Amino acid sequence: MSIGYLALVLHAHLPFVRHPESDYVLEEEWLFEAITETYIPLIQVFEGLKRDGVNFKLTMSLTPPLISMLLDPLLQERYSEHLAKLEELTELEAERNTFNGHLKYLSEHYAKEFNQVRITWERYNGNLVKAFKQFADSNNLEIITCGATHGYFPLMKMYPQAVWAQIQVACENYEENFGRKPNGIWLPECGYYEGVERMLADAGLRYFLTDGHGILYGRPRPRFGTYAPVYTQSGVAAFGRDHESSQQVWSSEVGYPSAPEYREFYRDLGWDAEYEYIKPYVMPNGQRKNVGIKYHKITGRGFGLSDKELYDPHWAREKTAEHAGNFMVNRARQVEHLYGMMQRKPIIVSPYDAELFGHWWYEGPWFLDYLFRKTWFDQSSYEMIHLADYLRENPTQQMINPAQSSWGYKGFHEYWLNETNAWIYPHLHKATERMIELAKREAVDELERKALNQAARELLLAQSSDWAFIMRTGTMVPYAVRRTRSHLMRFNKLYEDILQSKIDSGWVEKVEAIDNIFPTINYQVYRPL
Repeated sequence: MSIGYLALVLHAHLPFVRHPESDYVLEEEWLFEAITETYIPLIQVFEGLKRDGVNFKLTMSLTPPLISMLLDPLLQERYSEHLAKLEELTELEAERNTFNGHLKYLSEHYAKEFNQVRITWERYNGNLVKAFKQFADSNNLEIITCGATHGYFPLMKMYPQAVWAQIQVACENYEENFGRKPNGIWLPECGYYEGVERMLADAGLRYFLTDGHGILYGRPRPRFGTYAPVYTQSGVAAFGRDHESSQQVWSSEVGYPSAPEYREFYRDLGWDAEYEYIKPYVMPNGQRKNVGIKYHKITGRGFGLSDKELYDPHWAREKTAEHAGNFMVNRARQVEHLYGMMQRKPIIVSPYDAELFGHWWYEGPWFLDYLFRKTWFDQSSYEMIHLADYLRENPTQQMINPAQSSWGYKGFHEYWLNETNAWIYPHLHKATERMIELAKREAVDELERKALNQAARELLLAQSSDWAFIMRTGTMVPYAVRRTRSHLMRFNKLYEDILQSKIDSGWVEKVEAIDNIFPTINYQVYRPL
C-alpha cells in the first residue's frame, strides 16, 4: 500500500500569436514547434500508456490562448504546411547523407518521427484539444485553466475588475471547450497575492498552484510545509511546488536535461547546412533560422557548438530510462522520509512548463513515459494522483494565508517589473481604467457592442505576461514591444471611437478577424465588483 502521492503538473502555454494579415510571421512557429516537439509527443505517450494498461495520472493546464490557437483553422492549415516542409527536408537529408552512416541514421530517425507526428495530427483532424480531452474523459488527465491571457495578477491587483476578467473569461473559455467548469487554476507565473483567492472562489475554482515559498512563508507557518495543501480563508486550496523534485528536472546545472548524451538544442541544421541548400526551408527573406533538425548532442561541459559530437537517439533513450528510474527512487525515498515525520501521506507536487518536455529537452516525453511505467510497475511507496482527487480524498487541511510570491527570479515580481519593461504598466493601467469605464455602458446597437467586446479582447491581449517576460529575457524583444503597443493602440482607438460615437465598422471587423480570441466575450465582465 502506498504511503504518499506524487502529483506531476504540466503547464502548457504559449502567447496568442496569429497573423492572418501576413503570409509569414516567424513567431507563429512557436506554436508549430511546440505541436511537433511537445504536444503530439505527449499525446503519443498517453496513447501508449493507455494501450498498455498503465493507469497514469497527470494534471495539465491548457491555457486559453493555447486552446484558441490549437482550434484555429488558419493556424491548423499553416501547421500542416510547416510539417510538410519538415517532411520534405528530411527526405532530402536522407538522400544527402547516403554515404555518411551516422547522419543517415539520424535523418531517417527524424523522417520516421515526423511521419508519426503527421499520422497523429491527421488522426485527430488537427484538433489536439479533442485529443487531450479524451484523456480527461478517462480520468487519466486532469485539465485545469489559467488566466485568460496569462496576465500577471500581482501587478494588476489595484484593479480587481482586471483580475476578475482574467479569471472569469478563462473559466468561460474552459467550459465552452470541455463541457464542464474547471476544478483548478495555474496562476500565471504562479503569481499570488493575498485576496485573489476570493475571486477564485467566486469563479467556482477549488484550488490553485503557487511556488513553495508562497506556502512556507504563509501565516501561520504550515505544519507540513509544501507536502500538504493548505486552505485559504475563502475555502480555495493552495498547492505548493516541491523544490527538490523540481530542481532535478529544471536545473540547467544539475538537472537531467544537461546530460551529455542528450540532444543539443542550440545547434540546428538551419545554421549548419550550406546556404543555397537550406534556403528554401528558412525564412522567406532568406534569413537563417532553426528548422528543428539537430544532429548533435550536448557532449559535455565546456564544449563549443562547433565541437559537439553526433547525437544518438538510442543511447539518449537509454539515459532517459536511467533518469526516470532515478527520479522514481528519489521520490519513493522522499515519501518514506516524509511519511515517517508527518505520520500522514505526503503529496509531492512537481510542476513544470510542458514545453520543457520535447521542445527544450528533446527526450522529455521519453522520460515521462518511462516514469509513468516505472511508477506503475516497479514501486509501491507512492501513487500518482490528480490535485482535485487528492482534495476529494483528503478534505481536512490546515488553513493559512499564503505569502505573495511567484516562481520567477528571486521568487517575487521583479522579472515582470524592471528597467526593461516598467514602461508598459502606466499604459496598461490607464487602459484598464478606461475599460472599467466602458463596461458601465449599455451598447446602443450591435456595432457598439462589437467594439466594446473587441476593446476587452485588446486589453486582455496587451496584459499577457509573456511580453514583459520576453522584454526581460532580451530575446525577440522587438516583437514583444510591437505586440504590446499594437494592442494598446487598438484599444485606445476603440475607446475614443466609442465615446465619440464614430465607430468605423470596417476597421472593427478587420481587427476582430486578426485578434479573434474569445468569440463569446462580454465586455461587461469588467463592471465593478
